Amino acid sequence: MELKKSKEADNERIKGPAMMIGLLFIGSLVLASFSYTTAIDRKTSDKLVENLSEDSFEQTQEEPEEEPPQEETAVEVPPPPAEEILEEENKEEPPKKIVPVPPPVKIATEQTKISEEIIEFPDVEASFPGGAAALKQYIRDNVVYPEMAMEMNEQGKVYLSFVVEKDGKITNIKVERGVSSDLDKEAKRVVRSMPKWIPGETKGKSVRTKCSLPIVFVIQ
Repeated sequence: MELKKSKEADNERIKGPAMMIGLLFIGSLVLASFSYTTAIDRKTSDKLVENLSEDSFEQTQEEPEEEPPQEETAVEVPPPPAEEILEEENKEEPPKKIVPVPPPVKIATEQTKISEEIIEFPDVEASFPGGAAALKQYIRDNVVYPEMAMEMNEQGKVYLSFVVEKDGKITNIKVERGVSSDLDKEAKRVVRSMPKWIPGETKGKSVRTKCSLPIVFVIQ
């Protein structure tokens, strides 16, 4: 007995594998399209990166443009008006005061006497009016013993030098050898208070004469 194959049974058998084949074909197409687009995207992105890097590198290599130097603006000062210049030219300076020159100072007669030569050994010595005895009496009557010197028991001989001028006045009193400050001052005071001496003479003319005189201080 022969078995008869029906067409419907054959179609059912073929239908399953055909559907699988179709699905596989469609999936492969889908995968191929995705892979193609990603490859294109990668190429375009790589090109963009290369372009950007080249542009940035070229920009960094470009030298900065130098700014043009700024011109200094000169400020012009307007000249003064002509009227002011004329006023300044017409101004006259006041005359300067002339300071009168003082007349030359006359040298005193005493200074001229001092500047003259002093004779130490004249033909005639200068003397106190009345002689040596009158000189000792004058010193005895006019010396005042300083109280401080008496308390300190100061005593001794003070040697003085002085100049008798041509007119008899006494100048240039100096202590050549003293005892104490109080006794030296008193000795100079006594000589300064003396009256005019009789001036010395050389060749019959009055001259300046240097004299020396000791004054003794003794506590009695």
